[in-house]
Amino acid sequence: MSGFCFGDTAFGPTVQTASFETRLGQPYSVMRMQRPIASPDEAPQTWGERARALRNVPPLLRMVWETSPPLTTLTLGLRLIASVTPIATLYVSKLIIDLVVRAIRHQSVDTSLIWKLLAAEAGLAILSDFLGRGITLVDSLLGDRFTNYVSLRLMAHANTLDLTSFEDPVFYDKMERARRMTTARMGMLASLAGMAQQLLTLISMLSAVVLFSPWLLLLLVASIVPVFLGETKFAALNYSMLYRYTPERRELDYLRYLGASNASAKEVKIFGLGEYLTQRARGLFERFYAENRHLAIRRAVQGGALGLAPTVAYYGAYVLILLSALAGRLSIGDLTLMVGAFSRSRGIMEGLVSGLTSVSEQALYLKDLFEYFETSPSIASKPDALPAPRPIRTGFEFQDVSFAYQGSSRLVLDRVSFRFEPGEKIALVGENGAGKTTLVKLLARLYDPSAGRILLDGVDLRDYSVEDLRHEIGVIFQDYMRYDMLANENIGFGRISEMHDEGRILRSAEKSLADPVIGALPQGYRQMLGRRFDNGVDLSTGQWQKIALARAYMRDAQILILDEPTASLDARAEFQVYQRFVELTAGKMAVLISHRFSTVRMADRIFVLDGGRIAEQGSHRQLIALGGKYAELFEMQAAGYR
Repeated sequence: MSGFCFGDTAFGPTVQTASFETRLGQPYSVMRMQRPIASPDEAPQTWGERARALRNVPPLLRMVWETSPPLTTLTLGLRLIASVTPIATLYVSKLIIDLVVRAIRHQSVDTSLIWKLLAAEAGLAILSDFLGRGITLVDSLLGDRFTNYVSLRLMAHANTLDLTSFEDPVFYDKMERARRMTTARMGMLASLAGMAQQLLTLISMLSAVVLFSPWLLLLLVASIVPVFLGETKFAALNYSMLYRYTPERRELDYLRYLGASNASAKEVKIFGLGEYLTQRARGLFERFYAENRHLAIRRAVQGGALGLAPTVAYYGAYVLILLSALAGRLSIGDLTLMVGAFSRSRGIMEGLVSGLTSVSEQALYLKDLFEYFETSPSIASKPDALPAPRPIRTGFEFQDVSFAYQGSSRLVLDRVSFRFEPGEKIALVGENGAGKTTLVKLLARLYDPSAGRILLDGVDLRDYSVEDLRHEIGVIFQDYMRYDMLANENIGFGRISEMHDEGRILRSAEKSLADPVIGALPQGYRQMLGRRFDNGVDLSTGQWQKIALARAYMRDAQILILDEPTASLDARAEFQVYQRFVELTAGKMAVLISHRFSTVRMADRIFVLDGGRIAEQGSHRQLIALGGKYAELFEMQAAGYR
C-alpha cells in the first residue's frame, strides 16, 4: 500500500512534534534548551495588577465557607479567642511584677493576689496551648474538606467543557496550573487565617505602645514598608517564572512518565531511549534551577539588606523605652509590658508582612484557578433545546459542512454534503488526515461545523440537547480507553445509568465476544483490569478491543460508530468482528471506519474522503465499476494478499 493508511488520527490542530533531528542537524532538546533565560526583571505584573489579584481572595473565602460553614465558624471563633491571650498574659505579668516589687520595698501588698494572678497566668498558658491544638485540628479537617471540594469542582467543570478545550494547549496549560495549585492553596488559607489572628493580636499589643508613644508606632510601620515592597516584588517575579515555564513543566512531567512507566518500558528499552530521555529531562531541570538560583540569590541579598530596617527601628525604640524607665516615668511592670508588647508587635508585623507577601503571591495563582472556572464550553445546549428524536425518521443531512480547528486556516472538511438515512450503514475510507474521524465527531456534536450545518430529522443539530443527542450515539474510537477498573465497570460505562444492570452487561459482552475473555479471569466480571492497582490483570490488545466493543453495545444507541478500533487485529479477526457488528445492528444506523476493504464492503454506501471532500460514494460494487480512487486502492490492497 506504500504509505496509504485508512486510519484517521487527526485529533486536533497541527502542532510541531518533537523530532530527534531538526533541519539544522541539532537535537530538538538542544534547540529547546538554547532558548535564552528570561531576565528576572521582566515582571509581568504592575502594582495595580498585583493589587487586582487580591480580588481573588474574597471568592476563595466564599469557597472555604461553602466547604464547611461549621468548621469555618469554629476556626474563626478559636482564633478570635487566641488573638487576645498574648496581651492578657503580658498584662497579668505586669501586675505580678509590680506587686512583687512593692512587696520587696516593704509596701502594703495582698500577697494572696500575687498567687491568684499567677494562677490566672498559668490558666492563660494552658488555654493558649489548647486553643493552638484546637486550631490545628480544625484547620486540618477544613483543609482536607477544602482540597476535596476544589478537586471535585475542577473535575465537575472539566465535564462541562467541550473537546476543543482539551485540544487547545493554552487552555491545557491553564487547567494544569489550576490543578497543581489546588493543594497549594491550603498554605494560603492558613496564611489568611493566621494573619487575621495576628492582626487582632497586634491591635491589642499596639494599644499599649500607642499609650506610651504614638511615634513608636509610626517608626515600627515605616520600618516594615521597605521589606513588604521588596518581598512583593520577588513574589511577582517568582510567579512570572513559574507561569512562563508551564509548558516546559508539562514536558518534564511527560518525560518522567516516559522514562518510568509500564506503557513505555518496552520501546524505551528496545530503542535505547533511556539515556536520551534522561538527558532531555536533565536539561530542563538545569534550566529551571539556573533561573531559580539567580532569583533566589537576588532575593536573599536584597531581602537581607531591607531586613536591617526593622532591626534598627526596634532597638532605637528600645532605647527610648529604657530612657523613660530610667527617668522614672515607667514602673518595672510597665517596662516589662512595653518591652514585651513592642517586641511582639515587631514580630507580629514582620509575620504580617511575610503573610501578606505570601497572600499576594498566592493571589496571582488564584487567578489561574478562577479563570479556569470561568471557562465556558463553546458547545452547549440551548435553554429551549429539543430532545433527540426517538426514533430517528429521516436521518442526518450534511449541508456544505466545512471544519477547521481553532487557530488553523486549513480546512479538515471542505463543503461536505451527503445524507445518512435510518437503518443505513455507511463506511468512510481515506488517507490519514482526510477527515474521517472529524466527520464522526461532528456527527456526535463533539465539534460544531465552521461553516454549513448538520440536520437531524430536518432540525439543526445545534437545536437539540447535547446530552440527549449523545445518548443516542455509541462510538468506539481507534484510541479507545482502557479503564484500570473492574471488568463490569469497563462495560457498564457504555450507559452509566444502567451500569448496575448485570444482565445488560452480560448481553453486551456476549455480543462483542468478550464474555469468554471475562469468564476466564480469576474473578470474572469483578476482576480488576490493568496493572495500575493490586491484583489487576492486563489483557491483550484483542481482548481489550472486545471489552471496548461491549461498551458500545451496552449503549444500545440508535447510531453506532466504529472508528477503526480493531486496527491491530488480523484480517480474519477484524472481518468477524465487523460481520457480527453488522448483524447486531440490523435496522440501526451505523458508521464503519476501517483500513480493510473486506470490512467496508459490508456497508450499504462507502464514502471516499480525499482532501477534506467526498471524492466518491456508492456501494462496493459501484465504486469498483467506477474505476476511480477506491478501485485503485482496492487493487493495491488486494495485491498485497496475493
